[in-house]
Amino acid sequence: MIMATFGNLTDRLADTFKNLRGKGKLSEADVDRTVREIRRALLDADVALEVVKDFTGRVRERALGHEVSSALNPAQQVVQIVNDELVTILGGEARRIEFAKNPPTVIMLAGLQGAGKTTLAGKLSKWLAADGHTPLLVAADLQRPNAVTQLQVVAEQAGVAVFAPEPGNGKGDPVKVAKQALKFAKDKQHDVVIIDTAGRLGVDAELMKQAANIRKAVDPDEVLFIIDAMIGQDAVKTARAFQEGVDFTGVVLSKLDGDARGGAALSVASITGRPIMFASTGEGLDDFEPFHPDRMASRILDLGDILTLIEQAQKTFNEEESRKVAEKFATDSFTLDDFLDQMQQLKNMGSIKSMLGMLPGAKGMREQLDNFDESEITRTEAIIQSMTKKERTVPKLLNGSRRVRIARGSGTTVTEVNALVNRFDQAAKMMKTVAKGGTPQIPGMGPIPGGHGGKSANAKKSQKKKSSKSGNPAKRAADEAARAQGAVGPSAPAGSGFGLGGSKPAAGGPSPEELESLQKFLGR
Repeated sequence: MIMATFGNLTDRLADTFKNLRGKGKLSEADVDRTVREIRRALLDADVALEVVKDFTGRVRERALGHEVSSALNPAQQVVQIVNDELVTILGGEARRIEFAKNPPTVIMLAGLQGAGKTTLAGKLSKWLAADGHTPLLVAADLQRPNAVTQLQVVAEQAGVAVFAPEPGNGKGDPVKVAKQALKFAKDKQHDVVIIDTAGRLGVDAELMKQAANIRKAVDPDEVLFIIDAMIGQDAVKTARAFQEGVDFTGVVLSKLDGDARGGAALSVASITGRPIMFASTGEGLDDFEPFHPDRMASRILDLGDILTLIEQAQKTFNEEESRKVAEKFATDSFTLDDFLDQMQQLKNMGSIKSMLGMLPGAKGMREQLDNFDESEITRTEAIIQSMTKKERTVPKLLNGSRRVRIARGSGTTVTEVNALVNRFDQAAKMMKTVAKGGTPQIPGMGPIPGGHGGKSANAKKSQKKKSSKSGNPAKRAADEAARAQGAVGPSAPAGSGFGLGGSKPAAGGPSPEELESLQKFLGR
């Protein structure tokens, strides 16, 4: 996804690289101009000055070197250099939790109040439980009002155990609670202990002393520093203070779905030398993912994140069911019932906007993504569920009177019913192409950038047939308006599911490996 946090930075960098396109050779002035724009974009994104200086210095040095001067496409090589250096300042390689040889593995959470530690504890525990672990949440934040109660609620939502012997609200000894938690975990055979510690509104000596005492008492395997991605330049100051007072082994970025500048993400790893291990991308307990520096760099540069998209799909979609659906796509036996089932599973993957934002070139769809209505899936469910079993199996039965009945039953309009049927036809054709190993044309977007192969003869005939003018003047005017906007067919409104409106294909599409992974996931 293109997270709102990096939206402005993505736009600025894309505009900078656009000025390099078409140049067969880059002069020193071209490189200096580009580096200057990159420096401004990073500073405007609240990236720490020392990180910006180091980053732009390395980019300039490489851009003036042999790898760009000898490249067939210098502009593309500069983008690759910026991508490589972004990966470096984001931490290089992804790092995972190092589990103890003798359980339980102890993970201590630290950070300022309001950074999202308690919610993060629930997210991490749920993620670990899904991976086969038996985590125990420990309520060691005994200062903040109702912090213990909040952790108990979060633990219940995550479906994990919680250890909370003290009521909190200023009562109890957090060091004693942490020690007792280890004994409890061993007795109850919990293999991971997650300790939620107290935070303050600002860095102070008392906070550091308490956190340091807990660390000394339990000797955690991991100390995760949770930092709010929206605090900008203060991120560096806070991270340094915690590193000196408590020290930590990894960083977790919270609130990456916010609309602030996001400089913290590009500063903390480089300044502290500690890796970013996880990212929290929303308010739900499932809005949590391991941090991959290379994938984040791709998102920032609007190159997409197909691998994360496929991983999310694999978690939600049943492999056997996916294989059956792929067979239905290939044999033209895909029905509206199957379509409904797929839409519901898609809904379970999370925000549709976020998933579409992971596609390469999503910046070109920014307006459509902003206008995308997440409740479109709910309306789609209502329309299909208002059909009879026969109508779902044989959509050709849907004549005018049946569509009026369905619209009334679902609380929608006949226009919306028509649009759904058209989108169903388009989706079935598109996925049939993918299932057979071809490159689909996404409605309203044209061919997938970076794909292989062109249109078949049948597709060309179909397009020619569709472009014929209607005898109905009103319908003809609507068709012409739709074609002018780049939509496929007259009933693909911008912002609706499978009808995102016109958009230029993006540069830097999915790689052959990513397309192969997608086809493998579809059961090919």
